[in-house]
Amino acid sequence: MRFLLPLLLLPLLVHAQPTPVPDAPQAVLVIHGGAGTIRRDLLDDATEAAIRAALTTALQTGYAEIQRGASALDAVTTTITVLEDSPHFNAGRGAVFTADGYAELDASIMDGATGEAGAVSGVRHVKNPILLAQKVMTGSPHVLLSGEGAEEFALLSGLEFVPNQYFHTDARREALDRVLQRQREQQRSEQGAAPEQAVPEWQLEHPNPWQMTGTVGAVALDQTGNLAAGTSTGGMTAKRYGRIGDSPIIGAGTYADATVGVSSTGHGEYFIRNVTAFDIAARMRYLDEPLTDAADAVIHETLTASGGTGGVITLGADGTVAMPFNTPGMYRGYIDAEGNVTVQIYSDE
Repeated sequence: MRFLLPLLLLPLLVHAQPTPVPDAPQAVLVIHGGAGTIRRDLLDDATEAAIRAALTTALQTGYAEIQRGASALDAVTTTITVLEDSPHFNAGRGAVFTADGYAELDASIMDGATGEAGAVSGVRHVKNPILLAQKVMTGSPHVLLSGEGAEEFALLSGLEFVPNQYFHTDARREALDRVLQRQREQQRSEQGAAPEQAVPEWQLEHPNPWQMTGTVGAVALDQTGNLAAGTSTGGMTAKRYGRIGDSPIIGAGTYADATVGVSSTGHGEYFIRNVTAFDIAARMRYLDEPLTDAADAVIHETLTASGGTGGVITLGADGTVAMPFNTPGMYRGYIDAEGNVTVQIYSDE
């Protein structure tokens, strides 16, 4: 009988083994550099190579933090700081211009282990907004600070300040000029022969997808199994009236819990209305959906049906990655526990 017992238990032991998810990469860090009208015919070889190199550097820098035992939170801030310092993305240096010619920056971060979060919006002089978002989380009783108040808190926290011109690039200035010119042309065509029937300026602001490309984000899984997520952006080209998108909104642009971390990029108003980042976590929690199914449903069904464009990066506590988007491309990548880097741009990668 003692010889038969192991044989009787064998089917139970085999059944108890977890079933691997096919084609699901296992990672410790996932990043994005924005989604939108990103096509091969719009990127020259040099620019594409520079963007891929910047994404790779960010992944390797964050991976080094994880390898030395840093928290997921610190890995996220370190990774996003690299992306904020690159002129190739719409965050930090290289951020888009507002209609009045300034860079106004937003960022947020969330710790999946504690549920704590921090965010800032409308800052103009803080070199790395993601560091300020982390300071709001760890050094204040608040979640979201804005404008002058956020910058006063940054000054008290000892963060680095720069003149607004530090963020400016010629490419972003040219993009602003194009948008303002299109708005003037649209207004003239709508006026017709009756100037008194001119279309109000605010009605002309229906952005093209390329106006919002470049928001950056990261999700990290540390050696203790904890997750954190963060997002940073310059917002929308030619934005007015202190417009704030989804990037600093917890649950819309950024979310993390014990199961999944999410960072969003795209037309922020739709991500706010759909509470996109949290919706992915909620589907996993309440419907018991796998990460890949939940992320696909939220982007390709909920967001798309509402008219929104963009994508998300997601990372599960088991290392599963999902990076769905409904635009022609999304700058994205991940690195696994062995340090293997994958960087992708186009939808066919």
